[in-house]
Amino acid sequence: MSDNIMTRERPDVGSYDDIVAAAVRTTGMDDFGSGEHEDGLRVLVDDLSSPEAGLTPRGNYFQRSEVKSALVGVLLTQAQFAAHPEHRDVPIERPIFVTGLPRTGTTALHRLLHADPMAQGLEMWLTQYPQPRPSRETWEQDPIFLAMQQAFSAHHVESPEYMGIHYMDATTVEECWRLLRQTGKSNSYESLANVPRYTSWLQQQDWTDAYTRHRQNLQLVGLNDPEKRWVLKNPSHMTALDALMTAYPDALVVYTHRDPVVCIASSCSLSAETTAGHSTTFIGRTIGETQLDLWSRGYHAFHDARSRYPSDQFVDVSFSDLRADPLGVTRGVYEAFDLDWTPDARTAIEEIDREARSGKAAPSHSYRLEDYGLTEAEVRAAFDR
Repeated sequence: MSDNIMTRERPDVGSYDDIVAAAVRTTGMDDFGSGEHEDGLRVLVDDLSSPEAGLTPRGNYFQRSEVKSALVGVLLTQAQFAAHPEHRDVPIERPIFVTGLPRTGTTALHRLLHADPMAQGLEMWLTQYPQPRPSRETWEQDPIFLAMQQAFSAHHVESPEYMGIHYMDATTVEECWRLLRQTGKSNSYESLANVPRYTSWLQQQDWTDAYTRHRQNLQLVGLNDPEKRWVLKNPSHMTALDALMTAYPDALVVYTHRDPVVCIASSCSLSAETTAGHSTTFIGRTIGETQLDLWSRGYHAFHDARSRYPSDQFVDVSFSDLRADPLGVTRGVYEAFDLDWTPDARTAIEEIDREARSGKAAPSHSYRLEDYGLTEAEVRAAFDR
């Protein structure tokens, strides 16, 4: 076994306090703020260390890295909050949130909406380590950016199949769950491991503090671009619409639709590909059961909450329409929300659409529901309203 592989394996995840100490050593910082993250991450680490999680040495390394990354994000963010107290005054007006079941076109639509020169989103490296967004021409001189870009390049070589499912590098705009996990609350953990106690804990939580900190992070990252509209995306926003609307009362929500049978099969495949070799239990039927439960709960929670808010703050987009006419659908979102459809926006969005269809981010993905022990009838019953 090569040294490279050896460094990516561990005999255990370690204790929560041990991972905290590692995050402190890595950053040289110890200010975790008000500590909202601690309860959830303690439950999570205990769960990851249990027989139910069934982690392999490779899985131990990966999951420990995920928890440590969340803690490092808290530390670095707290330092940035202190260094830039003026972030508290940065306005955020009518931000756009793209949400819907996984694999419903949220990524494609997010990237199209973000292409507008007057839009801003969360680039991958800034979701991990928030700071006021530097000028684009300086990114290659930033050691954090360079380290992340090198890691993604290695991942492209090691896992070309994954890149066809969900292309990422340090520059791409990404989901904002990495901000939410700064309070220990994220559906992402449930898509990466069998963590029943954490799942139970999360279902009982009020996410308002998570979205309050989410907003603070956007104020920080957007400090240098206050005139640009935020465009964000995360399927897990379905789970906590009330908390989102509390933090962002004027939010504009784009909800994407697709046959849930296809969504769940594709979501299971993404979870399986992401965690291949990580666990002896988070495989097959367990992936199927946990992902069906997670996303059907989020689906019903969203539809139950949506009626409490003005209908003109929501627009619906079907996956089939988005695939057939991405430019038309994007313009339809602008019209529904009375946003300026400028020539510059149209040109930039057309360019992103061409790249998405034929470039490095072109999608390529195959999956079968039965690989995860699920039937079509089972999935349709879970989403029946």
